[in-house]
Amino acid sequence: MQFFSNIDIKPFPENIQYTHKMLLVGSCFTEHIGNFLKDVKFNVLQNPNGILFDPLSVCKSITSYIQHQQFSINDLFYLNEAWHSWQHHSCFSGIDKEAVVQQINASQTAAHHQLKHADWLIITLGSSFVYKLASDQTTVANCHKAPAQTFIKHLCTIEEIVIAIDTLVYQLFLFNPSIKILFTISPVRHLRDGVVENNRSKARLIEAVHHIVNKFNNIYYFPAYELVIDVLRDYRFYDIDLAHPNYAATQFVLEHFAKSCMDIETQQLMDEIKKIVIAKKHKPFNPTSSQHQQFLKNHLHKTQVLQEKYPYLNFNEEVEYFGKM
Repeated sequence: MQFFSNIDIKPFPENIQYTHKMLLVGSCFTEHIGNFLKDVKFNVLQNPNGILFDPLSVCKSITSYIQHQQFSINDLFYLNEAWHSWQHHSCFSGIDKEAVVQQINASQTAAHHQLKHADWLIITLGSSFVYKLASDQTTVANCHKAPAQTFIKHLCTIEEIVIAIDTLVYQLFLFNPSIKILFTISPVRHLRDGVVENNRSKARLIEAVHHIVNKFNNIYYFPAYELVIDVLRDYRFYDIDLAHPNYAATQFVLEHFAKSCMDIETQQLMDEIKKIVIAKKHKPFNPTSSQHQQFLKNHLHKTQVLQEKYPYLNFNEEVEYFGKM
């Protein structure tokens, strides 16, 4: 008997290569993809504003990278004994407002340069719900635990999402004509919004993204959401909160991501690099044993061979670790 309904994910006409630069922006599931790529030595920069969930905040942040927007102390606000930006995740917040601004602007600069030369922009959208300041209707990327009355909650229409992404895409292709864009919808369930509301929210994102994918060349869709919701389709693939996919589900999605987005040669190189990375994390029972010394020597040699064959990859940490130990 067949217990899973499969999705036929056709290989992308354009493959992700190790020589490519990537920028990843969006929800917490973006970081699963970003960490997966970063761990095996891909050139990635992820979430320069921190985690973002809604399409308006995502589009606004990427536009700010294109424009190389710089922030000032006037763009911050003080709450709960810390300085924050409405456009950034709380990972940028701090007690020293000048340090906060400095960190934000350094991230803006890094994002501007990465995006200018990026081969891929990967966007993961999490929710159609946006929060706007009640005082002036400004969309915020993070509420920073401000009182509920500070905001107006709004469920974006499909038209609003399409207009925001459409406008962004035109700017992106002017800024970096060769860039390719990959959209995914996060499989994380926003249960605080309610089950019905979460499904309405995800449906609007899916419809809007497919409208954009069908309209432009060099824009693709990877079904991360569908792989968890429709293929796995079981609460045993969620963490205890019943909202976040667990390790098994995430690995399932990432395996399909590699198969559909990368050619065979890239996948094989990725597997070789993964072995080196895992070996570096190995904690020996007896570090001075001849067996472990041979283990280090073998992996130092493998790392040096890869470094020589692929000089655009950075194995400095691994070479130093295996050589020093």
